[in-house]
Amino acid sequence: MWDYTDKVKDYFFNPKNAGVLAEANAVGEVGAISCGDALKLMLKVDPTTEIIEEARFQTFGCGSAIASSSALTEIVIGKTISEALALTNQDIADFLGGLPPEKMHCSVMGYEALQAAVANYRGEEWHDDHEEGALVCKCFGVDEGMIERAVRVNKLTTPEQVTFYTKAGGGCLTCFDAIEQVLARVNEAMVDEGLITAEAAYRVGSVDPRAMKAKQQPKELRQPKIDIDQVMAARPTASATPEGASPKRTISILPERAPSTLPPISGPRPAAPVASPLAPSKPAAPKMTTLQKIKAIEAAIEQLRPFLKADGGDCELVDVDGDTVQVKLSGACVGCQMASVTISGVRERLIEKLGIPLKVVPV
Repeated sequence: MWDYTDKVKDYFFNPKNAGVLAEANAVGEVGAISCGDALKLMLKVDPTTEIIEEARFQTFGCGSAIASSSALTEIVIGKTISEALALTNQDIADFLGGLPPEKMHCSVMGYEALQAAVANYRGEEWHDDHEEGALVCKCFGVDEGMIERAVRVNKLTTPEQVTFYTKAGGGCLTCFDAIEQVLARVNEAMVDEGLITAEAAYRVGSVDPRAMKAKQQPKELRQPKIDIDQVMAARPTASATPEGASPKRTISILPERAPSTLPPISGPRPAAPVASPLAPSKPAAPKMTTLQKIKAIEAAIEQLRPFLKADGGDCELVDVDGDTVQVKLSGACVGCQMASVTISGVRERLIEKLGIPLKVVPV
């Protein structure tokens, strides 16, 4: 897990200015739920003074995305449009006391949303400053213009930093060569402009993409295999569930007691053995057929629906593709800033019931 400042945690657990702003006359939308991050920023601007009087947001993403979006609204309220445009993603991160390098793309998303909102207020079409046809990363829809801007604004000098700030290269890495070329070219120009030193500038071939790929693998995706082996080897025959038997599967800042309307995964410890939620109750259990898996997932979701409906929301199964479970949120769950918490809770419950790692994606 990454280290977060107390301010980041506060702005996640107690987000300021979350929700819809009906009187907004400046709206900016960036990202995509399919890519894991999306933000809608709404501003109420005084037409005479161009001072931002109110700001609200709706976001889908991790805890850093919620905290960054909330922080952005606090920063811009009271500023003029021109003053707001002078802000950078680093200003958002600094306001929060810093973000982990791997989460800087959340502050970049806020910066992009602000640019889009101002363009909307002025009646302009926002093009992200991206060059048409210069798509670099297909996995996350990042093109050359966004990478160039992130490199310049934040003085990035490694492909890994580019991934942290833009998510480009965070998937299959087939775009690594293109990222290298853009980074090296922009760094060379920055050296000529005196923005960075020649020694700091990136040179093509300086980083092995295979080593970078291995380094980028989230700990949450590697650690459970080790934990499961340890749990299964030292499994007690009675009562207590081994400490650490439920390794975190998310990349957000949610602690074990994160606010959620979902029922706890584990109730009071019973006298009978409690299986690890990431492993089947029998180590040698046969592999489930697709039909069996779908039925088990449907049953698990049905158990959760009453708790969601109690808060005016709902969740239903849409499709199962391998280890990816597609669900549809409805009612109060749609647009809720805690939607990521709901998805996380659904995933953990499915893992507990099926005993296999699953990915839950809202559609």
